[in-house]
Amino acid sequence: MNKNKLQGKNRFYSISRKLIKEKKISEEFEIMLNGLTLEEVIALKLEAATIATGGKYFGFPIWHSMRDIVKDAVLKYALSACRTKAEAANFLGLNVSEFRKIEKKYNTDNYFKEMVDKPAIR
Repeated sequence: MNKNKLQGKNRFYSISRKLIKEKKISEEFEIMLNGLTLEEVIALKLEAATIATGGKYFGFPIWHSMRDIVKDAVLKYALSACRTKAEAANFLGLNVSEFRKIEKKYNTDNYFKEMVDKPAIR
């Protein structure tokens, strides 16, 4: 099979590589993170975010924002896991038109822009 058919436009999209390149995480951190449940990761992130405010999270409508936070995360994962945007749309159960609207809303092209412009091999 032609190697180009196995590699789509999203081949350089990787959240892990992006965060390692930005020195936000390390490979050791990824290993430790893998041992946590998604619920533990979310709770830990919320707890860490509130430390600076003395454990309070006033003024941020977290309950009403959860749906967008989760959709943004799942969209980024789908783009990094699939070879093309059409494949990512199919993975998410969306038609291409719906996918484009959602992708524009969450600005994922901009999020992965540097990865496409200067791909790093890992």
